[in-house]
Amino acid sequence: MDLGIEGKRALVTGGSSGIGKACAIELAREGARVCIVARGVQRLAEAAAEIEKLGGEVVAVTADLSTDAGCRAAIDACVSRWGGIDILINNAGSAPRGHVLHDLSPEVLDGSLSLKLYACLRLSQMAFPYMRAQRWGRIVNISGAAGTGPTPTNLAAGLANVGMLNLTRALSDVGSEHNILVNAICPGLTNTPRARVTRAAAAERLGRPMTAEEIEADIAREASLTPARRPGEPEEVARVACFLASEACSYVFASAIYMDGGARRATP
Repeated sequence: MDLGIEGKRALVTGGSSGIGKACAIELAREGARVCIVARGVQRLAEAAAEIEKLGGEVVAVTADLSTDAGCRAAIDACVSRWGGIDILINNAGSAPRGHVLHDLSPEVLDGSLSLKLYACLRLSQMAFPYMRAQRWGRIVNISGAAGTGPTPTNLAAGLANVGMLNLTRALSDVGSEHNILVNAICPGLTNTPRARVTRAAAAERLGRPMTAEEIEADIAREASLTPARRPGEPEEVARVACFLASEACSYVFASAIYMDGGARRATP
């Protein structure tokens, strides 16, 4: 299938590792020009080098997307290099686990919302005028299964994710008449470096540190409870994101695609 995105200009947040990096690589393989944004300088440089090695055209931007200035720097880098923006993948942001009664504070919630939900809003607002002027744009929001599956220990992530689903609907409604398609992907347990770091931190808090091998086994154990019987891989999410960001995706509006190995029981 020809996705029709060769030469398109894509901005991918959280693009230095995990799902964001996989999205950037997949877009580059399809011929898109990619601007990757993250806070960590070294991992960002490594991701950019990997994309260049594949023959992709890439710009790497170090920015804190929890601020207006950081979001503007990311948009400006893409626009100044290529004259506009066609594709926005909102992937940055994570939230620590914490019990709703004992560990969760307004400060923790603010941090989660600022980097995930508010950055998604800011970047979309900044990208929209460019997409509207050219009557073509794609925005893909990497939300998360926690948006519709809250528990007492993942509320920070859940609130940010369900907010992104609401934002996806609202942005889609105003973008549809300008051929700007806005959709979301909700990954479940995915085999990313972040997932492993989160497991290690949780074990440390409980006073039961885990080795790398034990963490891998713990992830595999949890994934075995899903119909898929395994965790997802970042590349699998990236392939779906790449389709949603493409010309081939022409009639998918405000959808949330769950990639959780069948863990979600709700219908639809």
